[in-house]
Amino acid sequence: MITLLVKKRIIFTYIIIGIAFLALFLRLTYVKTYKSKEYYEKALDLWTRNAPIEGRRGNIYDRNGNLIVGSKLTPTIVAIPRQIKNKATTAKKIADIVDCTTNDILKHLNKAVSVEIIKPEAQKISVEQAIEIAKLNLDGIYIVGDSSRYYPYPTCLAQVIGIVGIDNQGITGIEYIYDQYLKGKKGALQIFTDAHGAAMDDLSGYYKNASSGLDIYLTIDLNIQLSLERVMDNAYNRYEADDVVGLAINPMTSEIYAMASRPTFDLENYKDYSQEIFNRNLPIWKSYEPGSTFKICTFAAGLEEKVFRIDEKFYDPGYMIVDGTRIRDWKKGGHGDETFLQVLENSCNPGFMTIGLRLGKEKLFEYIRKFGYGSKTGIDLLGESKGILFDTNKIGNVELATASFGQGNSTTPLQILNAASAAVNGGNLHKPYILHAIGKQNNFIIENKPSLIRRVISEETSKIVANALESVVAKGTGRACYIDGYRIGGKTGTAQIAENGHYLSNKFILSFLAIAPMDDPKIGVYLAIQNPHNAIQYGGTTVGPLVKEIMSESLSFLNVKKNYEGISYQPRLWVDKPLYKIPEYIGMNKKDVKYNPYYNFIIEGTGDIIIGQMPEAGESIIEGGTVILYT
Repeated sequence: MITLLVKKRIIFTYIIIGIAFLALFLRLTYVKTYKSKEYYEKALDLWTRNAPIEGRRGNIYDRNGNLIVGSKLTPTIVAIPRQIKNKATTAKKIADIVDCTTNDILKHLNKAVSVEIIKPEAQKISVEQAIEIAKLNLDGIYIVGDSSRYYPYPTCLAQVIGIVGIDNQGITGIEYIYDQYLKGKKGALQIFTDAHGAAMDDLSGYYKNASSGLDIYLTIDLNIQLSLERVMDNAYNRYEADDVVGLAINPMTSEIYAMASRPTFDLENYKDYSQEIFNRNLPIWKSYEPGSTFKICTFAAGLEEKVFRIDEKFYDPGYMIVDGTRIRDWKKGGHGDETFLQVLENSCNPGFMTIGLRLGKEKLFEYIRKFGYGSKTGIDLLGESKGILFDTNKIGNVELATASFGQGNSTTPLQILNAASAAVNGGNLHKPYILHAIGKQNNFIIENKPSLIRRVISEETSKIVANALESVVAKGTGRACYIDGYRIGGKTGTAQIAENGHYLSNKFILSFLAIAPMDDPKIGVYLAIQNPHNAIQYGGTTVGPLVKEIMSESLSFLNVKKNYEGISYQPRLWVDKPLYKIPEYIGMNKKDVKYNPYYNFIIEGTGDIIIGQMPEAGESIIEGGTVILYT
C-alpha cells in the first residue's frame, strides 16, 4: 500500500511538472509568436532616448507652380543630460557658437529629463553653426534635422500666407488654416542608452524617418502679385499714406490673383512688427465707405429695374435738394445737360441720387444685398468682415440718396471688386476663393472649383453695364487707366473718412477699380489709398495711373490679345478737383502770405503775426477751398 501510494505521488508530481513545463512552453510560444513585437518595443523604449526630428512643412505654390513659400534645413541641438560629464564646459562651448550666455544653455543641461531640446537658443541654427558644434564631439550633445520656412519673397503676400511658430506650427493665415495638411509627421533620432542614460557604444542609434506635409497650391498668380506689390510699395512711400489696399481677381470665377496691403511685414522677422500689421488682412478685414466705386451697383440695379434709360436726358445743376437738404455734386456748378450714360462717365452724384430715389430704399437695398454687400463673401480666409449697411427701417430719403452714390454704407475691398465682377461677367455673383488645390502636382487630394452664389442681374443688363464702364475709361473720369488696344472698364472712387460720427474735410480714401477686357473679362483690379499726404490730385487722377500699370502688366502675363474694336479714347476738358498740401503759416507775418492760385485765404484778427491756422500744416485741401489764418 505504501509503495503504491508513493508511486501515485511520484506520478502526480511528474504530471504537475509536465503541465508546468507545457504551460511555460505555451507561454513562451505565445510571447515569441504574438507578443514579441510588443515586448521588443517596450524594451527598446527602455534602452533608447528619442531626439525628435520635425517633419518638413509642405510648400506653398502659386497657380502656375511657382514657389511662394518653401522649407529649408535648420538643425537643432538636443541633449541627453545624463551623458554630459562637465555640463558647465559643454554649455560654454555651445553658447559661444550660438551666441547666447552660458547660463542660457546650462539651464537646459541641468534638467532631470531623458532628452532636452535646447530651445530657443540652439533651435533652428545655421548649418555652419551645426558643423562647428559637431566638430567638438561633445558627450550627450546631438544634432537633429529640423526645418524652417524659406521665403523667396519675404514680404510677398505676407498677411495672406501668415506666420509659422518656432515649432513649425501655423499661427495665422494660410499657414494656420491648412496646418493639418502642411505639417509633416515627426520622426526621431533613437539613441541606445543603459539604465543610467549612458550611451551604449556597441549599439548604434537609428533614424525614425520624418515625413513631409502636403503642398498647397493657391489661385494666386505670382507675376500679378509681384506687380501689385511693387506698385503699392511705390504708392505707400510716395504719398506717405496711412495704408494701401490692393486686389486682383478673375471676374468670371472670383479666383484671387493677388491680394496685399501696406504697411506689410517680413515673414521671416514678424516679431519685429506689431500685431496690427501681421495679424490683419486689410482687403477682407478693412471696412469703409466705398465712394463712387459703389455707383456700379446703383447703376446696374436701376437698369435691371428699368427706372431709367441709358440714353435718357438728365440735368445736373451741381446739387440736389432732398427733403429740404441740399446735397452737392463733387463738381462745382454741376455737369449740366447729360445722358444717364454720361452720369456714370462723369460720376455725377445728383444723377445717382435720382436713380436711388426712383428705385426706393427697399428695392435699392435688395440689390445691394444681392451684390454681396452687408454679408461675408465666404472667401476661404480668416478675419473677413461683412461691412455695415443702413437699417432700411431707420433711413429716410436723404440717407437713401447718399447711399446711392456710395456714402453711408461700409464695405470691404473684396466686396467692392466681387460686386463689380458680377455686374460685368453676365450677372453672376461667385464665392471668392484663394485655395486652388492640396497635395502633390498631378495628385491632388483636394481641388477647388468656382462656386456660384446667385444671379444678380440679367446677362443683357450686364452687357450694358460693361459697355458703360468701358465708356467711363475711354471718355469719362477713368481716362487715366485707358490702355490702347484693351477694352478696359473702370470706376473712380473718392470717399471722405468719417471719425466720431463726422466727415473729415481733409482726409480721403482714394480708389480705382478696373476690369478688362470688357467683352471677355479676364482680370479685375482694385486699389485704394487711405489719407495720402503728398497727393496733388485725388480720385481717378491719382490711383488710376497706378491701376493702369498693374493692369498693363497683368494683361500681358495672362496673354490677353489686344482688341482695337472698343470705344475710342476721347480727351476730357476737366478732371477731378485736385488736393493741395497746406504749408506751415504759423509764425509768418501776414504781409508775407502770398496769393495762391489754388485756394483762398481768410485772415482773422488784428495782429501782424499768424498764431494759428485751419487746416493745420501738412493737411490737404480741395482746390477752391479756404485756409483760415489767425493773428
